[in-house]
Amino acid sequence: MKLFARDALLPTGWAHDVVVDVAQDGTIRGVDAAFSRPSDAEHLQGALVPGMPNVHSHAFQRALAGLTERGGPSADDFWTWRTEMYRFLDRIGPDDHEAIACQLYLEMLKAGYTTVGEFHYLHRDPAGQSYANPAEMALRIQAAAETTGIGLTLLPVFYAHSDFGGAPPLRAQRRFIHDTASFHALHDALALDGLKLGVAPHSLRAVAPQELAEVIAIARASDDDAPIHIHVAEQVKEVEDCVAWSGVRPVEWLLSHADVDPRWCLVHATHMTGDETRKLAATGAVAGLCPTTEADLGDGVFPSQAYLAAGGRLGVGGDSHVGVDPFLELRLIEGAQRLTLRRRNVLAQDGESTGLALYRAALAGGAQALAQPVGAIEVGRRADLLVLDGDDPALAEQPVAHLLDAAIFGPARRVVRDVMVAGRWVIGDGHHADEEAILIRYRQTIKRLLA
Repeated sequence: MKLFARDALLPTGWAHDVVVDVAQDGTIRGVDAAFSRPSDAEHLQGALVPGMPNVHSHAFQRALAGLTERGGPSADDFWTWRTEMYRFLDRIGPDDHEAIACQLYLEMLKAGYTTVGEFHYLHRDPAGQSYANPAEMALRIQAAAETTGIGLTLLPVFYAHSDFGGAPPLRAQRRFIHDTASFHALHDALALDGLKLGVAPHSLRAVAPQELAEVIAIARASDDDAPIHIHVAEQVKEVEDCVAWSGVRPVEWLLSHADVDPRWCLVHATHMTGDETRKLAATGAVAGLCPTTEADLGDGVFPSQAYLAAGGRLGVGGDSHVGVDPFLELRLIEGAQRLTLRRRNVLAQDGESTGLALYRAALAGGAQALAQPVGAIEVGRRADLLVLDGDDPALAEQPVAHLLDAAIFGPARRVVRDVMVAGRWVIGDGHHADEEAILIRYRQTIKRLLA
């Protein structure tokens, strides 16, 4: 299959009159300039850019969006939100989980995400018992990805404790819990052909030091390049509790006690000192930022300017999915810096397009964090591609050099027109072939869950 784009974002920058040759296995086997459209090429109806990886997702939380927005008699924060989330998830069974994930992944594709890292921790039944197949809930995530066509890196979560120092888990956490033996069995059950598999020690609250080492060893035994994702330093209370337990802050503890390297993704890492920021950047690990969720939960602001200035790498994720839009996530990363530092175009170099700089940084960091051959239009990468919608008024008639600025910082409503994953069109003119059936199933699920 050959694609012809008047404008395409290549690793070298924007290029004009580009032919992309996609092999039958879904990889890119050729990228060439053309003086005219080849007769055997499909003419794309907009600018072509790489699809965005979503580095952090809890699919079931999509069903919770909008249900926790009520004031209370006392301060509302991350921890009160977490209590409400625990109550809600007790209702979700395997069929519900798959239906919610299908709707979410469809929304991701329409928005421009082409691969998702599913940080999956809803393992057990509502009573805390293992399903007949211990991998039941994880396999429903895989089924949802296959139904919609999105790329998947599955990150089964190890969760054993309620707080630092090996505190026993809470009853509300019973659906998450594993010991290292049962987690090893789960991981082995998910070692399937074609599925990119990593691990996700949930957090330093939920994983004791020896368990962290064992979980990493489980991942490395099957794939030395397996990604490792962990929540860290999301909340001030978490930082304070970590200091009380260990004498040091969470990012500092990880950098001192784990071999943090480019295979790691530290999700949030919101509260870091300047020294932690520089040291994390030096490891080559990816910071997984989820600004819509971090704003929703009142987490705080990641030090993006200092981190990128130190050579840090970042990716974007949807987390609890109060927002499903990579362009909005990027806008908020820059916007938070503008509000904090009272400057504009904080994360761009002199004369550089801020939108282009952010988009390319998130492509590279996302591909690295998910260990997927995506994030660029070049030979050997997977053909995960977006055709931007030039009919959206925010993008209409924009010069190509300003196109991503308009998509990220303008009032666009539908940035993406068409989406290809692994060489197959899954979204055409804003629609998915199965979207009606997926929505009907989702609505029936939500109606039952909220009854």
